[in-house]
Amino acid sequence: MKYYLAHITITLRKAILDVQGKTVENALHSLHMPALSNVRIGKHIELDVHAPDKETAQDLVEDACRKLLANLVMEDYSVDILEPRKNGQMK
Repeated sequence: MKYYLAHITITLRKAILDVQGKTVENALHSLHMPALSNVRIGKHIELDVHAPDKETAQDLVEDACRKLLANLVMEDYSVDILEPRKNGQMK
């Protein structure tokens, strides 16, 4: 078994108004940064996964997202699995 590092990004679906994102966007514009727009605020989760291979690690994390970590009615998520280096550190 290997340990993998999972990076999970969770954001509101595009069809749902992101009030926090809109507030930050307005604040950026008031700070004279009009080039920054379409701000979306989300969550970033990191966790270790103990699995025999990268595909199994991906499946385990996807299952956790569907069952607990993300609200699939309102949120989208993406998962990035990093493989361990030979010395045990993550890439």
